[in-house]
Amino acid sequence: MKTANNIRNTSIIIILILFSFIVACTYKGQTGAPGRAESPLSNEYHHYSLGVLFMLDGEIDKAIGEYEKALRIDPESAYLMSELATLYIKKGKINAAARLLEKSVTCDPEYVDSHILLGSLYGNLEEYEDAINEYKKVIEIDPEKLEAYLFLSLLYRENKDYNSAIDVLGSLLEIDPCNLMGSYYLAKAYAAVERYDETETWLQKTLDIKPAFRPALADLGLLYRSQGKDGKAVEIYMGFLRNNPADIRIRFELGKALLKLKRYDTAAEELEKILKRDSSLADVRFSLGLAYFFGGEEYDRAIGEFLAVLEAHPDDYKAMYFLASAYEKKEQYMDAVKKLEAIPEKSDLYAVARVRMGLILKEEGHTEKAIELIRKEIEKGSKDLEFYSFLAAIYEEEDRFEDAEDILKKGLSLSPQDTDLHYRLGILYGKRNKHQQSIEEMETVLKLDPDNADAINFIGYSYADRGLRLDEAERLIKEALRLKPDNGYIMDSLGWVYFKQNRVKLAIDYLKRALDLLPEDPTIAGHLGDAYEKNGQMEKAMNVYKRALELNPENNNLKKKIRIIRIPSE
Repeated sequence: MKTANNIRNTSIIIILILFSFIVACTYKGQTGAPGRAESPLSNEYHHYSLGVLFMLDGEIDKAIGEYEKALRIDPESAYLMSELATLYIKKGKINAAARLLEKSVTCDPEYVDSHILLGSLYGNLEEYEDAINEYKKVIEIDPEKLEAYLFLSLLYRENKDYNSAIDVLGSLLEIDPCNLMGSYYLAKAYAAVERYDETETWLQKTLDIKPAFRPALADLGLLYRSQGKDGKAVEIYMGFLRNNPADIRIRFELGKALLKLKRYDTAAEELEKILKRDSSLADVRFSLGLAYFFGGEEYDRAIGEFLAVLEAHPDDYKAMYFLASAYEKKEQYMDAVKKLEAIPEKSDLYAVARVRMGLILKEEGHTEKAIELIRKEIEKGSKDLEFYSFLAAIYEEEDRFEDAEDILKKGLSLSPQDTDLHYRLGILYGKRNKHQQSIEEMETVLKLDPDNADAINFIGYSYADRGLRLDEAERLIKEALRLKPDNGYIMDSLGWVYFKQNRVKLAIDYLKRALDLLPEDPTIAGHLGDAYEKNGQMEKAMNVYKRALELNPENNNLKKKIRIIRIPSE
């Protein structure tokens, strides 16, 4: 039962509504035939007013009943039809609403609100062409109706007609150059057609209008990060947070950008600030775990974060994988294997987890178990090429070259265009002195990937090492070095081809640079020793040979070279 105050308030509302409609003439319906004396409380005003009250009380069905009575009295009122259609939509009576709105725009083609509501309804029904036509009519009737431009641009974007969206938003911004949503939607439309300079311009314009508009800031940060400009993303995030320090989402974006920049300590600080406010955010805890894992080798703290994520989300397999990786770093190999084993086949990480298990088993001296683990996956018919590549690598290390070749060919039967498998097969043929077959595999790689620097280098080095086609070898290796200018292996190849061409000083120069880049590589050290020896610099040759032998103590060829150098001095 209503209190006396509620009843009094209700009476005041009725009086105000009636006064506004009768005196101010805001109601657009007909008032009855001329000369007909009719009490306002007995005509459409009365039913409409009751409908308003019922709607305010949340009694939609009763409001609909009163609006329908009002409409029966004034069946041509576009305003009443529009209001009633709105209530129909709330009740899910979409078809009834559409019919009513279509009648409304027929009765009064100039009534903008009905066109806007009908356009929205058509859009929700995915009748995009009809929706677009309604908003075009609105703009034709009232070019200052700015929301029609926005709705129309969204429909064009939904239909991937981005150029039309850009044109419409351009028209809007001619009328209102500082329209926030117009600027923002224009940036989104430019992003959709990959016009990123314009995207950046209009996101900046949006932020000039409203510096605290988070969607534009987040999009600008993502744009910078997608372009590798993580430093710029960090700058705008930090600028925003100076004035909005409580914004968790932007602080999280800042943390992720810092992670990408490998500023792990600073990333951890930002992520820890978020968790002080809300320790339940699993995605933040995961990122903090990564910061600890990659940053200062704080594996215990990383484990704590990944365990917290898994406690809240037991099926978070990324957290499970990195938890296993942290256990592995702490040499808790059984814990690592258990977590990797728990990652199911449905996960995208299944293959990489199984390969990681195989690697741990192999490093722990259980090579046959590692082979069996991966072979079972292949026998199950797995098409994941990581299994084939990894098993071939194990066989190759065990000098089981025929098994390695068979596995690589089996993988290529599943994916003939896979450049990695072709490359590995070419390397394998080279180790078995099947030089022509190895070159053919590398040429296949280059047909699939013409800029594959490693394949180009392999062919060039293969020629140089056998003293064949040295001019072509030089050309190929220089091309590979152009593609990968700081690659120590390619630099070694170029030094070696110069050695074979008797251009010894050039050879020494490149081989020294290669060894600086890869100081633990015995082959490069051996090449440099050969170049020093050929240049008569025996002491330097001896020192480098000794270094190479320390890196590869079983190399009898190096021992022989050292003995030969020693004999004359003895």
